[in-house]
Amino acid sequence: MKHVLVTGATGFIGYEVARRLAEQGYRPRCLVRRPLRGGLLAGGDVELMQGDLTSRESLRRAVRGMDTVLHLGARATFEDYGRLRPTIVEGSVEMMKAALAAGVKTFVYSSSLLVYSSQDRPIDAATPAGTRLGYGRAKLETEASLQQMAAGNDLALSMVRLPHVYGARDLIFEQIRRGRAIYPGPGRNLFAHLHIADAARLLIRIAETRWSGVSAVADQRPATWVEFFAVVKEYLPHLRLVKLPRWLALLGTALLGMTPRRRDRPFLYTPDAVRSANMRLPVQAGLIWDEIGIQPLFPTIDEGIPAVLDDCVAFRWVHPVNDRR
Repeated sequence: MKHVLVTGATGFIGYEVARRLAEQGYRPRCLVRRPLRGGLLAGGDVELMQGDLTSRESLRRAVRGMDTVLHLGARATFEDYGRLRPTIVEGSVEMMKAALAAGVKTFVYSSSLLVYSSQDRPIDAATPAGTRLGYGRAKLETEASLQQMAAGNDLALSMVRLPHVYGARDLIFEQIRRGRAIYPGPGRNLFAHLHIADAARLLIRIAETRWSGVSAVADQRPATWVEFFAVVKEYLPHLRLVKLPRWLALLGTALLGMTPRRRDRPFLYTPDAVRSANMRLPVQAGLIWDEIGIQPLFPTIDEGIPAVLDDCVAFRWVHPVNDRR
């Protein structure tokens, strides 16, 4: 791996991937849709390039001369399928077309655990995918399209179904920094988690080793949301936790989505966001990690959450969806 393109490089995970690539001696090319957010990466040794997943010509230009694509760009919200399809599905297909035409050898796609329905047992290689969530549907359709396109080509395609990735720049810790966190439902459902540093390390290592396949991934131990926030409160005892009944959260997010100002803009607080937070999505430990020869720096939330709180001390971040520039 010598020449790397990162899409979604100013987003939550993409930013960390681009930053770590630069630290490791690569000079990644970073596709940036909104120029004012490109300033987030301006201090690193990266190549910034204007582009948009809905612009074929910008994708052809971005991938020219690249041997590897780390594809993390798309509308990252839990909205309905129709809003998500243009960037998640169609944009990814166009990205793959451009990559194949340019002779790219490695393509890493950031998918999601939300391609699954709730599971009573940890997700493993035999767990069938299938979901009613718009976000999960779009991701699963993209996986199928990319697999079909890559078949018969000299291309290592990996599709990584990421769990809840947490870090100082995510929505939960944005709330925590303000002293109050809200979660809908009882919070007793097991969920897989992964520290942002480990998500970035994993994606980069997959590209370096040209691991190919489709798999879920997580840290070494799933945890409920009750357990997640209990660890946070060990370090921030004055944090106020607001537990909303699931039905009330569903009703409230549905009503918010009907307001005129929310009809066209990306929106984080949706009924599908509530549904996804209440799903049971544990993952078998060791998936992918054992094959690529590294292990998580933060094997559980017990090590990961305090590290994130350290990052929060001197950090300010505006979530891409809330950044109106």
